[in-house]
Amino acid sequence: MAQSTIYSRVLGTGSYLPPQRVTNDELAQRLASKGVETSDEWIVARTGIHARHFAAPDVPTSELALIASQRAIEAADVDPQSIDLIIVATSTPDYVFPSTACLLQSKLGIRNHGAAFDVQAVCSGFAYALATADSFIRSGQHRTALVVGAETFSRLLDFNDRTTCVLFGDGAGAVVLSASDRPGVLASALHADGSYAPILCTPGHVSGGAIAGNAFLHMDGQAVFKLAVNVLDKVAHEALEKAQLAPDQVDWLIPHQANIRIMQGTCRKLGLPPERMIVTVGEHGNTSAASIPLAFDVAVRDGRIKRGQIVLIEGVGGGFTWGASVIRY
Repeated sequence: MAQSTIYSRVLGTGSYLPPQRVTNDELAQRLASKGVETSDEWIVARTGIHARHFAAPDVPTSELALIASQRAIEAADVDPQSIDLIIVATSTPDYVFPSTACLLQSKLGIRNHGAAFDVQAVCSGFAYALATADSFIRSGQHRTALVVGAETFSRLLDFNDRTTCVLFGDGAGAVVLSASDRPGVLASALHADGSYAPILCTPGHVSGGAIAGNAFLHMDGQAVFKLAVNVLDKVAHEALEKAQLAPDQVDWLIPHQANIRIMQGTCRKLGLPPERMIVTVGEHGNTSAASIPLAFDVAVRDGRIKRGQIVLIEGVGGGFTWGASVIRY
């Protein structure tokens, strides 16, 4: 008897934002105390961001991931003990090691000794993590995966640099994937080019019990913008071609929520009307690996994304990395 093909499907989504909401005006006041000038008008015009959320200093990334994961598990209606794979996409882990995924496994009380590890692809992290989990499930090695994007990016920001500190926020999003005989994740495409590392990086590391190098985020905004619009268009078409779908068959586009101008440029290049793009950057800022699953969960819970619809996710981040997946929700 021929063995049936295994696919992975999204069973549930969840997200979490820390309670401290910081508006542009509040951030401008904070920066003014450092002699740095900015304003709500300046930030909105360049980014589309009105506010972001910052985690309290004693709240680690794993705590944000925990609440988002609990909500996704509840929505999926699965026993946490059935989760045999946990992948956390993050650039702001709790520790150098162990992984945030292992810490999350413990906090969830999962004792089945399934695999748990982190993925570090910065803002493309969730796309990388989802494609990885899909491959593990399709191979038959695992049946139920928790895929999380979680960040406390506020810890990396130099509040003397208005070109970067106004962009980022903290948060977490999660999905539960499960083996199925019906296609869910239809196709993925992942890429990287390390030669672009200098245009977006945090070039520091731990050495001798102290930080060696610079532990603040550095970005060449113009170079990032130019690269991002180009590669996002290409990787979106690549993933759609693998899924044997045309752009006009996409019900919802969920781009990485980095900058409204990048997002609008990608939407135009795909020929999609702007009302088919999920936009949360205005309230969340750029939450890096958390931005796609956060936006996904928001749109599922408010009823826009419905079962059976085609969702295209795509992200680009430091590395440089970029990726996209086509999902039948």
